[in-house]
Formats: sequence, C-alpha cells, structure tokens
Amino acid sequence: MLRSLHQHSTHCPILPLLRLSSLLFLFSLLTNHGHLVKAHIFMYAGCSREKYQLNSPFETNLNSLLSSVISYSSQALYNSFAPGNDSSTSPQSAVFGLYQCRGDLKAIDCSRCISSAVSQIGLVCPYTYGASLQLDGCFVRFEHTDFLGKLDTSLRYRKCSRSVSNDVEFFRRRDDVLADLQGAIGFRVSSSGLIEGVAQCLGDLSAVDCSSCLSEALVKLKSLCGSAEASDVFLAQCYARYWASGYYDASSDSSDKDEVGKTVAIIVGVVAGVAVVIVLLSFCRKAAGEYFLHPYHNNNDDEGSSWMQVEGKEKGGFH
Repeated sequence: MLRSLHQHSTHCPILPLLRLSSLLFLFSLLTNHGHLVKAHIFMYAGCSREKYQLNSPFETNLNSLLSSVISYSSQALYNSFAPGNDSSTSPQSAVFGLYQCRGDLKAIDCSRCISSAVSQIGLVCPYTYGASLQLDGCFVRFEHTDFLGKLDTSLRYRKCSRSVSNDVEFFRRRDDVLADLQGAIGFRVSSSGLIEGVAQCLGDLSAVDCSSCLSEALVKLKSLCGSAEASDVFLAQCYARYWASGYYDASSDSSDKDEVGKTVAIIVGVVAGVAVVIVLLSFCRKAAGEYFLHPYHNNNDDEGSSWMQVEGKEKGGFH
C-alpha cells in the first residue's frame, strides 16, 4: 500500500537528496578505486516489513546508531549499540544494533566496508524497523527489539558452486578443514592441502553459543551444498565458507563480466539520480503553495513473513 503525505511548504524536498547521497557514495568507490573491491561485494540483506514514521524518536535513535557504527568501525572490528534503551524513553523508540568486519581486515578496510554497508542498508531497506546487510567483508544489523547475545541459527544465505565427483582426496581435505573450523572462537582460517576455509561468529555470542552456531553452519554446508567445490553458509549470527585453492581465479572471467554489469548498473543509477537532483532543484525555484508527494511504503498488509530477504545475483562461480 502506498501512503501519500502531502505537505504545503516552501522548502525543497530534502529527503530524496539524502537518499541519493548513498548512490553518490557508491559512485565514489568506483572512481577512487576503479572497481568495487572484494570486501564491498553484496551478499544478502533482510528487511522487516514494519515501517517507522519519519521524524519519529526511533528514526533519531537509528541515525545515532548508524553514525556510531561508522565512527567506531575505524577503531574496532566489532561493536554493538542500543540508543534509546533506557527507562526515560518509550520502548518503541529504542534501537539495538551491531556491526562486524571479517577478522582479517585492517581497520581502514573495515571502516570502508562498513561505510559502504551503511550507505546501502537505507536503500535496500528504507524506513524499516529492522534490517541486516552482509557484504563480503562486513555485516550491519539493527532491530527495534533486543537481539544482542541471543543465539539465532536461522539460515540467511547459502551459495553452492559446481559439484566435485569421485575425488576422495578433496572430500577428506574438506572435512579436515570443516573440523578445524568447528573450534573457532570468533574468527578462524583453516587449510588442508588445496582446500581453504574460514568461519566467524558475531561478537555478541558467548564461546558456547558460537560453537553451537558454527556446528549448525557446518552441518548445513555439507547438507545443502553436498559435493560443491566451494560453498558459503550464513546463519543469523555466524558463517562458514570453504573453497578449493585457485577457485576464485578459475571463475575470474565470469566474475569480471558480472562486475562490469554491476558497475554499469551503478553508474546508470547515479546518472539517473543526478537527473532527479536537477529536477528537484528546479522544482524548488517555483513559487510557494505547491504540494509535495513523499512515497511511504507500508507493507503491513502484505501476506507472508514479516521479513523480506534480498540476495546477491547468482553466478556460475563464487565472487
């Protein structure tokens, strides 16, 4: 359902301009680095269907949380926040959130990855009470209810490559890597022969819960992807991945073509955004007395789950 908010005002509609700044940030990544670095590749996102009202206390606290996420990501690979979570404010205005970078990222790369994630989460999940977004190198999540430290092993994303057949050595090495990853506390990289793997839990989990989460992720790696040469499984609070050495290079041709498509799509989006800015600025020169229309999507009437899932484009190989 589309809810229209009409306002009689002499001011420019600023909110669309702010939304376009996220597109311009993505464009800056392209112009500064020539391509989207691996850590910034989109994996998946989840959005609640419930929406918050503009200019509400929740929005104020959410903006504070996202600002803190960006600020602290240059200092630490993980942190959590809960603005508005006190007795003096309404429970509906509280927001709980966290961010986490891959354990092998440097602080500057973590900060860049988180900035990219924050810029995208408002585009993918506009005005939602809850959202999570996973890039290849970092993760951001917020909710209006307290989820911090509470074990959740629900499946969020999986990806399986082509299968390997009749290779006893491959499966033996893979199982060695997965067994080693089971012992991860936080972040771990493992290898056996030509097989490599990585696993990580969110920083809000205890050691016991981390072990439980990884156990479930590793079981799903084998049950969902079977004999895949490489696979990713992301649960709500942990993930596990393995691949054969050289696999990424072997699929580089298809990856490069896909990245070109992504780059073109982003540039087209930015050009369209700039055109909208020009139209808006011209619109602002008109005399007072105009009515402005702001789209507010209300999905409360939608059927199905209270959450929507958005996944990255599937390819023949891994990113």
